Amino acid sequence: MHKLTPIEMHRLTVEQFRQAEKVPLIVVLDNVRSLHNVGAVFRTADAFRLEAVYLCGITVHPQDVEGREWPSDLHKTALGAEDTVPYRYFKDTNEAVLSLQQAGYTVFAVEQAEGSIRLDEVHLQSGRKYAVVLGHEVFGVQQSVVDMADGCIEIPQYGTKHSLNVSVTAGIVMYQLAQQLRVDS
Repeated sequence: MHKLTPIEMHRLTVEQFRQAEKVPLIVVLDNVRSLHNVGAVFRTADAFRLEAVYLCGITVHPQDVEGREWPSDLHKTALGAEDTVPYRYFKDTNEAVLSLQQAGYTVFAVEQAEGSIRLDEVHLQSGRKYAVVLGHEVFGVQQSVVDMADGCIEIPQYGTKHSLNVSVTAGIVMYQLAQQLRVDS
């Protein structure tokens, strides 16, 4: 068996990525504090060619940093995806959710909540736009954001722990939903 090189995998260039049709899914980070988690979300969003990442509250964004560049710890994890995946910053996550809903997105909070839908039971409709909100590493998605969301998605878990790292959660959710929304192969 031969490991494939990036050329053999026919990877897109940055310009080709920018021009390519995107999966109609936006990831909203609600006060995610870890640069590694934010970088991993960008990298995964690039891998699945998602539409954008919204950075909210204390989540790092270039305007936070002197010189307006991404922090090196984020860059090490994102491997340049922070330069390919479009992003927006909102001081308040509720404002981001409202903006998305007004633009026709169905917004799901990824949270263990009363009435949440198991991820493996979520059925998205082709032609519609979606967003998922992922929360703070300790506190999760803010209750006010859960209240605004069109629904909650929960990843079934069977061990002794009741939570996953936010970047792991993001990867699982992005993969599952992107498979339903793929615009091309």
